[in-house]
Amino acid sequence: MKRLQMPSSCLALFILAIALGGCGDNSSPTPAGNLSLTIASPGAAKSAKSAKSAKAAAADTFTAGGDTLVVTAVQVVLKKVELQASDDAGADSVRVEEFEAGPMLVDLPLGGAAEQVLSVDVTPGTYNQVEFKVHAVQGDDASAAAFQAAHPEFVGVSIRVAGSFNGTAFTFTSDLDSEQENDITPPLVVTEGGGAMNLTLRVDHTAWFTTAGGGLVDPATAGAGGPNQGLVEENIKQSFDSFEDDNQDGHEDGGGHGF
Repeated sequence: MKRLQMPSSCLALFILAIALGGCGDNSSPTPAGNLSLTIASPGAAKSAKSAKSAKAAAADTFTAGGDTLVVTAVQVVLKKVELQASDDAGADSVRVEEFEAGPMLVDLPLGGAAEQVLSVDVTPGTYNQVEFKVHAVQGDDASAAAFQAAHPEFVGVSIRVAGSFNGTAFTFTSDLDSEQENDITPPLVVTEGGGAMNLTLRVDHTAWFTTAGGGLVDPATAGAGGPNQGLVEENIKQSFDSFEDDNQDGHEDGGGHGF
């Protein structure tokens, strides 16, 4: 994969939470265009029209071996979203377009829907990797305090899933902190004067509460200290994928990454 070097600059996701860490100065090139971030789940509609008009389902239902898992809500706390580009000289030549803000709570659209969650301006470059952090909010800095006041149920929690297992209601929570680095293949190429582009982050929550053999895991056994905690946390770490998706239909442009 050819990797091109680009200037380093930083942009804020939210006006109230601007962070410029890691930038040498603010003299960035004129933004090339708009980049949006869309969140999707498996099975998203395969046309832009249907994806934009579709509403998330009230619940996702899974059955295996006589067990039934119903998921009614999936929420994830993201700490940052960062695009990276590097030339052929190696890791020391990495250049970063960093979008950083206080914690952001994302509701995963169920039923295979896709929803745009943010939009920012970006500078020209060839971006071959996206990095983001699943983060359990702690501490007393301004952004953490504001998030905790708005979402007290997420103090020290990064993942929250609600539903039922074999008819018994559950609320699964995890304090998982995980740095996620995904290659963008083919790279996301933003050109000067180019139009709006979209990067989709797809989360395969359908695999979170499953075993290697395809059975279902009772979420009540996967919380802190539970026998299936490690299994489910590893499933969560492996469930993220990202790709260019300019029509925001939840599928990679060109037909890849299909569910």
